[in-house]
Amino acid sequence: MDFEQITHVSLPTRIEAGAPTDVNGPGGPAASPRGRRHRRRWRRWVGAVILLALVGAAYWGRGKEVTARYVTAPVTRGAVAVAVTATGTVNPVTVVMVGTYVSGRIEHLYCDYNTSVKAGQICAKIDPRPYQMTVEQSRATLMIAKSQLVKDRANLAYAKTIFERDRGLQQRGVVAQATVDNDRSAYEQAQAQIALDESTIQERQAELHAAEVNLGFTDIISPVSGTVISRSVEIGQTVAASFQTPILFLIGTDPTKMQVDTNVSEADIGGVAVGARATFTVQAFPHRLFQGTVRQVRQAPVTVQNVVTYDVVVSVSNIDGVLRPGMTATTRILKSERAQVLTVPEQALRFVPAGLAGVKVKPARGGVALAATGGEAAQRGRVWVLRGGTPTAVPVTVGLTDGTSAEVLEGGLQAGDRVIVSEARSEAGAGGKRPTPLQFFQFGGR
Repeated sequence: MDFEQITHVSLPTRIEAGAPTDVNGPGGPAASPRGRRHRRRWRRWVGAVILLALVGAAYWGRGKEVTARYVTAPVTRGAVAVAVTATGTVNPVTVVMVGTYVSGRIEHLYCDYNTSVKAGQICAKIDPRPYQMTVEQSRATLMIAKSQLVKDRANLAYAKTIFERDRGLQQRGVVAQATVDNDRSAYEQAQAQIALDESTIQERQAELHAAEVNLGFTDIISPVSGTVISRSVEIGQTVAASFQTPILFLIGTDPTKMQVDTNVSEADIGGVAVGARATFTVQAFPHRLFQGTVRQVRQAPVTVQNVVTYDVVVSVSNIDGVLRPGMTATTRILKSERAQVLTVPEQALRFVPAGLAGVKVKPARGGVALAATGGEAAQRGRVWVLRGGTPTAVPVTVGLTDGTSAEVLEGGLQAGDRVIVSEARSEAGAGGKRPTPLQFFQFGGR
């Protein structure tokens, strides 16, 4: 910011030196000649001291003045932005944990760290032999069930022939009714056996299908296209999927699109909205400013040691691939912004000339009397402007503030005016800054 020092006013001061009193009063024991000589010696010393005091007072008081210097800054037009700062972590938009459904020994690994994979690509293979044997056993059991169905169908056909023959003979009185009843029962049992065989075949088919699925699970396949972020297995390692799914790989989706998961405190979450612009830096590239956009403001609170924060997700492009998962990002999220507005330094709103702190000052002509420091809700304040060499209080109405500059909504200011931001007072004379006479006599002069 453009600062300028202005010497404004010189206040002459006068320093008076009091005469020391006579330490040798008239009632002293000076009757003898020796006493009179002693008294004359003391008078000479006292007179010398008084003379030196008068000369020193005249010297130090000559040309001595108090000078006030003001540092000013211009009133400008520009942008004022209110933002919140938060720390977050760079992550892929989607991270898929690839595990295994079956247990076994890792026989082959086809993917490693940073490997680019396509959806459906095999990343690892578990020893398939135990599952292949299960498939073969299930297939043989299915064949037995089908053969049994063929056999029972032949029995059904024979039972049907016997039943129909004996029923015809019984109508002619050749065969007894009991024989026909036995034939009917055998025929119905044969029909029931066929239904049982068909159900058994369906069961054996399901077992075979399950065995084939488990055999297929020995191929660890990537479900998405992306990049392998982490690998947690080695060839020959045995994985067990009895109680929970072991995680073998972490695969991040499209590495050209990343996101920053930030934690914004509950005190700052107000005003943060979807679509807001955001910028951030990472330690690997401290001088590069990355641009992003708020994609989500999640409603679920995150409480850690009684501190409540909310997850704000910032989407960011990573075309050049410099951002990597896990990087710590210092994020600045824009809450509101004003462009091409009249601004003053916030330091000018806090400045009060020496001796006027807390005193209500008559405002400039045409202004409205406001308090020296207005509350945030009232958005009122006061600045001091050098007009005609005199500090003049100008009331203003303040809008957005970003910690450095403040937006001026109303007030008697124009672009180019210079407002006072600080003051320095010093004492100087013809010979420069000098000690007081009292200091001179105390320390023997300089």
